[in-house]
Amino acid sequence: MPFIYHRTVHFQDTDAAGVVYFANVLSICHEAYEASLSAIGIDLRHFFRNSEVAIPIVHASADFLAPMFCGDLLEVRLLAKKLSDDKFDVNSEIFAAGGAERCLAKAVTRHLCIQPAKRTRQPLPPEVLRWLEEMG
Repeated sequence: MPFIYHRTVHFQDTDAAGVVYFANVLSICHEAYEASLSAIGIDLRHFFRNSEVAIPIVHASADFLAPMFCGDLLEVRLLAKKLSDDKFDVNSEIFAAGGAERCLAKAVTRHLCIQPAKRTRQPLPPEVLRWLEEMG
């Protein structure tokens, strides 16, 4: 079942042409990812500052299907998929909010769990596994 995140496009999200700047699509998707973690009770302060576990993005891609403008209401639909004991993907689809089933953009981010000091792979922590179960 996807996690749903609602967001309004802000002026700062747009470029000189008045549409959402390409890199900001990934930023909006990352906001949805953070909101989904928080929604199941993960403490974001601890999650992103944990000295024992880091889960950096190791790959990102996006497809832009239609322009998004300042003031547009968006619905980000997020699904996560465990790929291995130390890796998962987050798939995001951005739709115009308000019932229109028009997909505006799609993005994928791949996340890898590491031990920050050694920069070595390690298994995903229990709270992320729980999040993946709910997001899958």
